[in-house]
Amino acid sequence: MSALSTLFDLTGRVALVTGGAGLLGRRFCRALAEAGADVVVADLSEAAAQAVAADLPGAPLGVGVDLGEETQIEAMVSRIVGHYGRLDILHNNAACKPQELRRFFDPVEDFRMDVWREVMRINIDAMFMVAKHAGGHMAAHGGGSIVQTASIYGVMGPDQRIYAGSDYLGGPINTPAVYSASKAAVIGLTRHLATYWAGRGVRVNTLTPGGVESGQNDVFVKKYSDRVPMGRMAEPEEMTGALIFLASDASSYVTGQNIIVDGGLSAW
Repeated sequence: MSALSTLFDLTGRVALVTGGAGLLGRRFCRALAEAGADVVVADLSEAAAQAVAADLPGAPLGVGVDLGEETQIEAMVSRIVGHYGRLDILHNNAACKPQELRRFFDPVEDFRMDVWREVMRINIDAMFMVAKHAGGHMAAHGGGSIVQTASIYGVMGPDQRIYAGSDYLGGPINTPAVYSASKAAVIGLTRHLATYWAGRGVRVNTLTPGGVESGQNDVFVKKYSDRVPMGRMAEPEEMTGALIFLASDASSYVTGQNIIVDGGLSAW
């Protein structure tokens, strides 16, 4: 193996991915496993997590966990350390939509605060709690790398014009304020934790995806793509290279940063 390849090699490391059974999560899990890591797939559904884990190389583990419950997060981290003897990488990736999906797309004037709190419970509260326990373990045991998934709409405001005539899973869509606010909070949390743990060898960075095709109709895909310098939405696999960079020694002097993978959208 060349010196350059060694920088990206994760052999012997243990990586936890929250939201690991999701559209992007399962790709992130595979990329980490193919880079050599033993991957823990964590998701609300234990069956879904185990199904993703069963398809990975290495020594994967599938774990069911409600990330809104701190006792379950603490138990998950203890289980991982007990099983592997270590935890080196956290991809803090989980996010949620409310159980009443259509309420997620309500206009600001009608948005319900119970829906706001339901989304924030996972998108930022859980992200802090997972970082607290996993990162705390890393800080006490020689360091590690934390990567937190944000969104392009945590960096810039959505162009409301692209939503006219657009739908997702059979209904009209938009980017709700709760989503933008929660993803902007992820970036702020990353910067805080990066400076907090830097002296103890824990690097913390943000991975910010641009729009990924995931069931939107043709109207949305065209309107969004027309806003992107590269002229298209992303494929899920196009997010994985940035993750491996941030998780590995290739980024050993990188912390507190936000790596934006958006086809140039934020460069306009």
